[in-house]
Amino acid sequence: MSELLRISKEHHVFHFDANAEPIVVVDPGTTLEIQTWDCYTGQVTSEADTHRTINNDLINSATGPIGIRGAEPGDSLSVTLINIQPDEIGSAMCQPEWGQLGHHVKDATRMFQVRDGIVRMNDRVSFPASPMFGVIGVSPESGSISTMPAGRHGGNMDNNLHGIGATIHLPVFQPGAQLGIGDMHASMGDGEICGTGVEIGGIGTIRVDLIKGKHGNWPVTETADSIITHGTAEDINEAMAIACEEAYRLLVDEWDFSPEDAFIFLSVTGDLGVAQNVHPCPGTVIGKMKFPKIDAVPRPFRI
Repeated sequence: MSELLRISKEHHVFHFDANAEPIVVVDPGTTLEIQTWDCYTGQVTSEADTHRTINNDLINSATGPIGIRGAEPGDSLSVTLINIQPDEIGSAMCQPEWGQLGHHVKDATRMFQVRDGIVRMNDRVSFPASPMFGVIGVSPESGSISTMPAGRHGGNMDNNLHGIGATIHLPVFQPGAQLGIGDMHASMGDGEICGTGVEIGGIGTIRVDLIKGKHGNWPVTETADSIITHGTAEDINEAMAIACEEAYRLLVDEWDFSPEDAFIFLSVTGDLGVAQNVHPCPGTVIGKMKFPKIDAVPRPFRI
């Protein structure tokens, strides 16, 4: 058996670039161990560190880029999150006028302990860890896109369903795809309303695969029992509408649903929701549509 390929967090980027050169190229089917920084790239070590004291240019580093041999535009890069192991110390912040409750608060940072699957906020507040990755993306169709927003290339999707066992199918825009992954959270709620989850570094074990000639317009996520489509925009209603259109497209184009059956099926079984909606804030918000796998729709793409 070949040795597990390990990639250090020292190999990281702050942009998804159409012209990015990979630090390594791997075959489809390869399993990798990825070390990632917390979203602050190591800048937050105590509650004295706030958004006013850190360098915002060093936020949301993504480990990579990782090239996948044979990936071509029109394919899907499938990234399966086999395991996610957070470090033991994480943090979260809030700030005035940022997020739905920003008008109530002053600048604050909270440090968290993460041990044995439990997140401890303070002596009174503990809860189960639910580790996930916020940033998963590939080189875009053109230009260079910061790791802060989300888009058709993936990026800062902040979907808390991107945890252990999930597979994210990313549309490929450039030869090799050039995968980047980071922004681990020990826990993050739908909406991430103050702008952070429990931000933490750690180790992820992933497997990369290709689906040739099939892709979504936006990333599509698959869990053991569900399919989740995404939409990104600057307005949450628009983002949710895109997520619905993506789900509809899969049902009609891939699985031969009639338009009417697709619409009704999504209405009676689907969960339309929010992945990220820190409002007000600059940048993108992310909607998601989750619907069940059934015999008629066993996976996102007919292959």
